[in-house]
Amino acid sequence: MRYCFSSESVTEGHPDKFCDGISDAILDAILEQDPYARVALETVAKGSVRILGEVTTTANYDPAVIARNVVRGIGYTTESFGIDPNDLRVDAEIVGQSRDISQGVDGADVGAGDQGIMFGYACNETRALMPAPIFLAHRLAEHLAEVRKDGTLPYLRPDGKTQVTIDYKDPRNPKVAAVVIAAQHDPDVENGQLRQDIENHVIAPVLRFHCFDPRNAQLFINNTGRFVQGGPMADAGLTGRKIVADTYGGASGHGGGAFSGKDPTKVDRTASYMLRHIAKNIVAAGVADRCEIQVGYAIGGRKPVSLHINTYGTEKVPMDDIYSVVENLFPLSPGGMIDYLELRRPIFAETTNYGHFGREGLPWESTHRVNEIRANAGL
Repeated sequence: MRYCFSSESVTEGHPDKFCDGISDAILDAILEQDPYARVALETVAKGSVRILGEVTTTANYDPAVIARNVVRGIGYTTESFGIDPNDLRVDAEIVGQSRDISQGVDGADVGAGDQGIMFGYACNETRALMPAPIFLAHRLAEHLAEVRKDGTLPYLRPDGKTQVTIDYKDPRNPKVAAVVIAAQHDPDVENGQLRQDIENHVIAPVLRFHCFDPRNAQLFINNTGRFVQGGPMADAGLTGRKIVADTYGGASGHGGGAFSGKDPTKVDRTASYMLRHIAKNIVAAGVADRCEIQVGYAIGGRKPVSLHINTYGTEKVPMDDIYSVVENLFPLSPGGMIDYLELRRPIFAETTNYGHFGREGLPWESTHRVNEIRANAGL
């Protein structure tokens, strides 16, 4: 039976990622001065930028200055692109965190900043232990931005989307069945040139580097024939609207909570990072080929109200042993996870684009617990 699965990514110039970038940049600016700040920010953009939310902090920061710097960094630098950061209107409506929430979070042993469910996932489809469709979609989006910024394709503009379909008919030899790319561009570039350039400078090098043959794939590049107007001038953007692209591209469950703009007391973010770390170490240790972990929290709770582990029948040891490994080796209290991953620091802006998972250098991507897991699982 033919089994295909698709996942999507977007570039930093996409209107929703534009907003995620602003929210995370403000968060980092605050945490740099005040590691114990409470931050929950949403950004909305459509011609102008509006920043909404709750912040309790001793830090001095200017959200408008930070937002304009983010816009410049993305590449929206002139009015001809639809946005001039020097003239960009930025409004902020920010208040302190509700005392009803803070009383459940405060204390030496941090409580969960909200109720909710979170997921973590890993599989052995790629070297990064990520599902191949979302991993390749991110790498294509990332490379689309690189060839714009390094001048290889200077006519490209910041907005863009990618999508990869993997054919799993032979699970031991998956193939890229289709690639869809939408790349914003200058008005005078010919569509034929753009399609050839994207195929040669983006699709082919990325897929070949990751051992996939681009000649086997159907290619859909700027399928409408034109993509000049983009970013938040063409479509409204909002923080937290790309949560599936931020995680596993639909290959795993999602609790519904966004990450960007939230300080680490928000378990939407911190527990998702921790569960990815645990699942990745389990797969890296050879305990299972796939692993999905779900937890649930009550607001103010110091430990999860539930823990569920699904290895899809790929486990190499009894499931009771896997539960014991997770419960004995990894903290799942909000405070314990924050300390374990060292999250009270400004590292969140680097997570905004091209996926929160599957990128080396982030603390939750470390596989330093593999030997302990193997020993505790009896491998």
